[in-house]
Amino acid sequence: MENKLSHLDERGNARMVDVSQKAVTRRTAAASGCIRMRPETLSLIEAGGFAKGDVLATARIAGIMAVKQTASLIPLCHPLLITQCAVELAPDNALPGVRVRCTVRVDGKTGVEMEALTGASVALLTVYDMCKAADRAMEIVSVRLEEKEGGKSGHFLREEAL
Repeated sequence: MENKLSHLDERGNARMVDVSQKAVTRRTAAASGCIRMRPETLSLIEAGGFAKGDVLATARIAGIMAVKQTASLIPLCHPLLITQCAVELAPDNALPGVRVRCTVRVDGKTGVEMEALTGASVALLTVYDMCKAADRAMEIVSVRLEEKEGGKSGHFLREEAL
């Protein structure tokens, strides 16, 4: 049986994938997630009512910083020269909470799915950290890959909406 897990060798040992023979192509990935909270907490975010500062701006910067540190955080990830990163945060009264989308681009030999997922996750964790004094019951949910393009595996687009 052929090994389908690229990060394991033929004996099942963890390894960093050899990408030296791969072609450099443009690769893009987008990940999303959300954090649910009490309506009052969301109102405080929108009003700028947290002593720690602007929650959404801080979470955006944290997400971007996390993207750049992914190889240091996730074992076996290749360090990448990120060419573009966008972290978008949007209050959503229907949750109630905040939705995040992290989009990452690179011209390289390996994809940026882990970078996008890490950026979205850290942005949400930052919202939690900045708001936990007001609402410890917040819940981070549905962190997932939404889309990826480039490389041998081609294009993936999640069909169902978050």
